[in-house]
Amino acid sequence: MADPIHSPWLTLVGLGEDGLDGLSSASRRALDEAEIIIGGPRHLALVGAGPRGQAWPVPFSTAPVLAARGRPVVALASGDPFWHGAGGSLLRDLDRADWVSHPAPSCFTLAANMLGWKLEDTLCLGLHATSFSSLSPLLGRGIRAICTLRDGDAATALAQWLQDRGYGASHLHILERLGGPHARHRQATAQGFDLTAIAAPVVAAIDCAGDGLPQAAGLPDAAFASDGQITKRPVRALTLSALAPRHGEHLWDIGGGSGSVSVEWCLAARGTTATTFEPRADRLVNIHSNAETFGVAHRLTAVQGRAPEVLAGQPLPDCVFIGGGGSQALLDALWTTLPRGTRLVANGVTLETETLLMEAHARHGGHLLKAEFSEAGPLGSMRGWSRARPVLQWSVTR
Repeated sequence: MADPIHSPWLTLVGLGEDGLDGLSSASRRALDEAEIIIGGPRHLALVGAGPRGQAWPVPFSTAPVLAARGRPVVALASGDPFWHGAGGSLLRDLDRADWVSHPAPSCFTLAANMLGWKLEDTLCLGLHATSFSSLSPLLGRGIRAICTLRDGDAATALAQWLQDRGYGASHLHILERLGGPHARHRQATAQGFDLTAIAAPVVAAIDCAGDGLPQAAGLPDAAFASDGQITKRPVRALTLSALAPRHGEHLWDIGGGSGSVSVEWCLAARGTTATTFEPRADRLVNIHSNAETFGVAHRLTAVQGRAPEVLAGQPLPDCVFIGGGGSQALLDALWTTLPRGTRLVANGVTLETETLLMEAHARHGGHLLKAEFSEAGPLGSMRGWSRARPVLQWSVTR
C-alpha cells in the first residue's frame, strides 16, 4: 500500500494493441491526469498522447522519466511492465512510494492463450535485446519457448539460426500484433520458413525438435573451440562437481585455456558468472568463441594476463579454479586475498604441481583426490588401454 502522505508521481501503464479500449479505469485516469506521457512512438499513438507525449530515447534510457521526478508522469510499456518491460529498469532509481503499476496481459500470456500452451511448462524469453545464442543451453526435444523479437526480420533470422544448429524440424508460430484487431497467427517449420511481411510487435513460439545440450557436467571436448589446451571431459566433470556452482555465484578461472570450465560453470546454475584469466591472447579468441556458442557470453569475461598479478582489482569470487600455472606465489596470494568461505579447486598433472598441492593440503586441509583414466584404443591389430596422465585435485574452503 502506498504511503498516503507520499502519493506516487509515476504510473506504469501496461498497454496492449487494443489501445485505450483495453485499459482499466485506473490507467485511463492516470493518463488523463498526466503532464508527461513517455513511451514508444506506437504506444504514444495508441493512447493519443499528443503534445504531452515523449518517445523513449534510442538507445533506451530511463533519464526522461527520472528528469520529471515529482510531476504526474505515465510511462507506457507493452503488457506487463515487469516482464521484459521498462519496470525493472526504472525501479533501480526509484523508491517504492514513487510509483504504481497497472499491468495489462503480457505478450507471453496472450501467446499462450492463443496457442493453448501451459505457461508454467513454457520458457518465456526476451530475444528482442539479446542474441539468439542465449537459446543454446535451453533448447531440446519437446521444449516450448515463447520469445519476444525485435522486429519482423528477426523472425526470419531466428528460423535460419535454428536450422543452422540442427533444429530445422522445429515448429515456429509467428504471432503478430497480439491483443488487438490486427492480430495474426501464422506457422512454419524452421527449415521451411517462408513467411513474409511480418508486422511488429512480433512474438515467436518455438515447439522444438532436435537434440539439445546434455544437462550434466562434462560436455564433449569436440563441442569446444580449442588448440588442445582444454580440461578433458572426465576431469572437467569431476572439477565441476568439486566447484559446486550455485545460483548467482562468481568464478575465477585461472589459466582458462579454452574456457571450457568457465562455460560449464555458467551453464550449471542460473545467474552464475565467471572471469577467465589466460596469459595467451590467441586463446582468448577461443574463450570468446565458446562463450558465444554456448550462449553465456553475457556472463563470461575473459581477461588476458598471468596470475597472481592479473587478479589485482578484480571483483572477488565465490569460487576459484586453478587449471594451469599453479605456483606457491599464486596460492599464497589467493590465501591472503580471498575472503573466508571462498571455495578453491586446483588441478595438477606435473610432479612439481603435485608436490605443491600436497604441501598445500598438509598446510590448509581440504580434500585431495587423485584420478587416473584409461581409454580403449587400437594396439596393433587389436585394442589396448591408453592411459592419460593422472590428475591430482585439491579442493578446500578458505
